[in-house]
Parts: sequence; C-alpha cells; structure tokens
Amino acid sequence: MVTRPNPDVTINTPRDPNTLSNYHNFITRHTSASFDIDFEKRVLKGGVVLTLESLTDAETKEIVLDTSFLDISDVKIDGQQVKWSVKDRSEPYGSPLTIQLTEGVAKGKKFDVAVTLSTTDKCTALQWMTPAQTSNKKHPYMFSQCQAIHARSVFPCQDTPDVKSTFDFALRSPLPVLASGLPTGAKDYENGTLLYTFEQKVPIPSYLFAIASGDLASASIGPRSTVWTGPEELLDCQRELEGEIEPFMTAIESIISPPYQWTQYNCLILPPSFPYGGMENPVWTYATPSIISGDKQNIDVIAHELSHSWSGNLVSAASWEHFWLNEGWTTYLERRIQAYVHGEEHRHFSSIIGWKALEESVERYGVDHPYTKLIVDLKGNDPDDAFSSIPYEKGFHALYAFELLLGKAKWDKFIPHYFETFKFKSVDSYDFKSCLIDFFASDAEAKKKLDDFDWDKLFYAPGYPQKPEFDDTLVKTCYELSDKWQARIEKGDKFEPQAADVASWVANQSVVFLERVHAFGDKFSAADYHAMGSAYGYTTTQNIEVTSRYLSVGLLAKVEESYAPAADLLGRIGRMKFVRPLFRLLEKADRELALKTFEKNKDFYHPIARQMLEKDLFGDEKK
Repeated sequence: MVTRPNPDVTINTPRDPNTLSNYHNFITRHTSASFDIDFEKRVLKGGVVLTLESLTDAETKEIVLDTSFLDISDVKIDGQQVKWSVKDRSEPYGSPLTIQLTEGVAKGKKFDVAVTLSTTDKCTALQWMTPAQTSNKKHPYMFSQCQAIHARSVFPCQDTPDVKSTFDFALRSPLPVLASGLPTGAKDYENGTLLYTFEQKVPIPSYLFAIASGDLASASIGPRSTVWTGPEELLDCQRELEGEIEPFMTAIESIISPPYQWTQYNCLILPPSFPYGGMENPVWTYATPSIISGDKQNIDVIAHELSHSWSGNLVSAASWEHFWLNEGWTTYLERRIQAYVHGEEHRHFSSIIGWKALEESVERYGVDHPYTKLIVDLKGNDPDDAFSSIPYEKGFHALYAFELLLGKAKWDKFIPHYFETFKFKSVDSYDFKSCLIDFFASDAEAKKKLDDFDWDKLFYAPGYPQKPEFDDTLVKTCYELSDKWQARIEKGDKFEPQAADVASWVANQSVVFLERVHAFGDKFSAADYHAMGSAYGYTTTQNIEVTSRYLSVGLLAKVEESYAPAADLLGRIGRMKFVRPLFRLLEKADRELALKTFEKNKDFYHPIARQMLEKDLFGDEKK
C-alpha cells in the first residue's frame, strides 16, 4: 500500500516541511524591503516590513518566521515594541524568529511586522565579488540566489513557496541596482549612492526575491525586453539575444493562458560564478554567461526561464517536495516553444538530450533512491541536496505521458485551464491530479483513461519513467559517427576523423555525439582524444556545452592533456551543471589537482555551489 498525504488538503494547511514558520496561522500578504548595499562590509543593512493576515480566530499569540544567520536588532508590530527572540538553529532550516503578541488576532485582520536587521558573512543567498573577480576589474558586484530556502538568510520571512506576497524594494547602492520587480525610479543622491526602487504587484514566493548591483549597462533586445550585463560584454550579449525573445513569447502565448503577467521580460547576464543556467526571477531572468557562445546555440535556456513566468512564478509548487510541478511543466513548455520556433523534430531532439541527463542523475543516485521519485520526501533534508535533472526530465515525461494518453488536441485544451485555474496560487501534485480529472469528467473516453491511470506509480515509483518513442531525425548522424568511433577504439577500424563529419551540425548534435561517446570514453587513447578535438574543433570552440563534454571524455580516459584545460575551465565558470560533473571526473583522474583547483577557486564559486562541491569532494569530512 502506498502511504501519501491527504490530497484534499486545504490551502491553509502547511504543505512544506522545509519551513519553520507557522503559516497556518498567519500569512504574508505584502513585503516591503529596504536595504543599503554595503560592498565594503559585504552586508545588506536595513530591514523589512511584512504585512501579515490572520488566518484563524484561534488564540495564537506567537508569530514564527524563518531566519538563517541574520543579525536582528529590533522588531515592532504596527510601530509598537514587542518581545521577540531567535531560537536555536535547526539544520538545514536556520533559526526561527518568534514574536510574541499581547492578544490573539481576529481572522482576516492585517498588521505590520517591522524587522531591523543586517545580513552576515554566513549569508547563503548573496555572493559578493571583488573588482578583481569581475570582467573589467573596476567595481565590486553582488547578486542574490534565494532558491530553494535561502531567502531566510536575507530577511525574516515565511520562506516557503506555499506563501506568496506582493513586494516593493528600496535599495541604496553606489552602483546600479536591479530587483525582481518593475523599476519605479532612482533618486535621493547621498554620499555617492542612489536609492533605487522597484514594485512587484504580482504575488511571488520568497525564493523569487532577487537583487543585484554592479557595473551594469543595458540594451534593447525586443519590444518588451532588455539585456543587462557588464559594459564590456553588452554588445556581445545584445547580438546573441536580439530578436530572439519575442518569438519565444509569441510561441508560448499561443498555447497557454493567461497572457504574460509581468509586463517586461528582461535578462541579466551574470558573472560566470552564477551556479545555475538561469534563475526565473520575475521581470529579470538571471542567466549564466555560458549561454553567450557567439553562435546563438545556447539561448534555449531563455526559453526555459521564460516558461517559468507561468510554471513556477505564476503557478508555484506548494513545496520543494513537488518541485516537478515547476520544472517539469517548464521543461515541457520550453520544448513546445522549440517545436513552434524550430520544428517538431527539435522538441524530440531536446527530449533525447534530456533523457541522457535523466539517466546520469538516476544512475548517480541509484534507481531505487527516494530522490529519483517524482514526489520526494524532504523532511529533515536540504532541498539543495535533492537538486538534479530528475524533477525537470521525469516531470517532463509525466506531462508528455498525458499528451500521449489523451491526445495532443485534448491535452492542449487542459494546459490553459490549469494555468488559469491556479494563477497566483501554489499547488501540489494532488491539486494537479484533481484539476486534470475534473477537467475531463464529462469526456467519457478521457475519463476512463485517467481512471485507469496508475497515479501511485507516477508519483511514488523511483527510477525511470517509461521511455517513449522519439523522432530521431537529428540524432541519427550523431549515433552513426559515435559508432564509427567505437569501432575505431574497440576494434581498430581504419576510421580517420574529418572536419566534414560535423560541419553541418548544430552544437547540440555535438553534445549528443559526445555524450554517446562517453559510454566508451574510458577506452580512448591520448592520440584518439587529440585527433577528435583537432578534427572537430572541440579544442577551440567557445561553446561551453561542447567544451565541457569533450573535456569529460578526456578526464574519463585519464588523458593528461585534458587535465589542465579542465582545471582552467573550473576556474572560469561556476555553473553547477558543468563544475560538479567535471570535478567528479577530475577527482578520479587526479585528486590532488582537483583539490588544488577547488582550493584556488572556492571563493569564486557561489555559496550554494561551494557547499555542493565540498560534499562531492569531501563527503562528510567538512561537516
């Protein structure tokens, strides 16, 4: 028998085990954040005002908020001093801030909780960069990354995706500032600083709180889109992205409703230490510079982050245990964009690449590992430890399975219904199930299919989903070339690589080819490895998706000429998609070099990436 939570939970029942806050009694309706950005001390100083609403008539006289490594100096309710304390830390969730009320609060009543605070050097959400760590070496830089449970290290909050609030930001800095809202001005010059203000009228969860400040410049890339980055990189970024965003937006708005809710869709190309491909912060997607490859081959990251404007941002997973609802939907929509813009075969091509990523994650955990389930149990665990391609790819396959089961025409009628039904809300997997079943209740054929569907297997079975048949039009030549290399390596066939082998390929075909080669990559000789790189331009390409896979083959085969380039790349990029696999392979090939490379660059990596790399390299040694 499968034991699972009650699917009939109400919106006021906590569904998130990764928060300490008592949001069943009070819920945040608005957050006003006001901070000075102090680059010298590497802290944010100021505070927040949380407008809370009582959800119950119960005589609850205590408010509990999530915090982590904060220096809190004062708490007031509606301007009046109150008793408060920060309790003992509970890993990995931080320290609850408890605030005493003199009397219970009637249901529906709103009140303001003002907290004065400073972040500390243990803040896990903020990365502070010296001028030397930036591209032009002129100014410091700071940016935030609050997903999954790191907003609590910036300000006290109900740090759960089950709670959404509107926001306003007032951020003082000597350098330009961006935040996850629409800009409302820069004013009040004071001691070389300006006060930058932003407003977010669409309710968002705390993990979408985002700020950045540095030497930033901007350029238009579409009718409702701009790109922001360092001045020296601006023209390259503009050339890469100009004219690309609006076709993506047209594509997704053709299959989904409601229409785009956030007014502007802009991109901030961050310094290379950013740990993810992109972060879907509203109004400004934060993106890795690795998407700027000079060949427009990696910009589908933007299609993914744009899709998050609906799945994740507008309709949010209620907890990280149901993270697949964010990433599975987003990956599905990203591939629908690809089909609209490039053709259906490109959707299948991307799905084939995704299946390989799924295989790597499942095999790394083990097919029976609980983190390979669609719904994971995170009680007592850090959501970052469960982060992998599984919620993306297994989530995609869950949704694609319904497309195949019901037929695309029927499924496409459900998609806008789902997002219209749950817009501005947070949902779990059982909400999704109920919505889907209710939508097709009057369609006898679809109803029977859904009644017969094995929901327990979908939600709780570890390991792989059923693999569908994909259109392999774009991968056939990749597989054929891989087979030739395998015959050369394992059978001594007289195959000589030529540039013409890959001349007509897009970059992702090289990715598929190299990932296929990885299966027998440990058998490469140094001569084989060099011949491949020279003939196919893999030693000189600027496309990091290709470079990282090529270096992985070299590390797997313990070809020493790959060690130094791999170590060099690990000092130039902080995106976990690349650095974690490369470090694992480098550690097996040359542990001393791997540890030396990590020690040299550990301050370059974002705190989230640094923590994960320490676990990869040292296990429990650094606890």
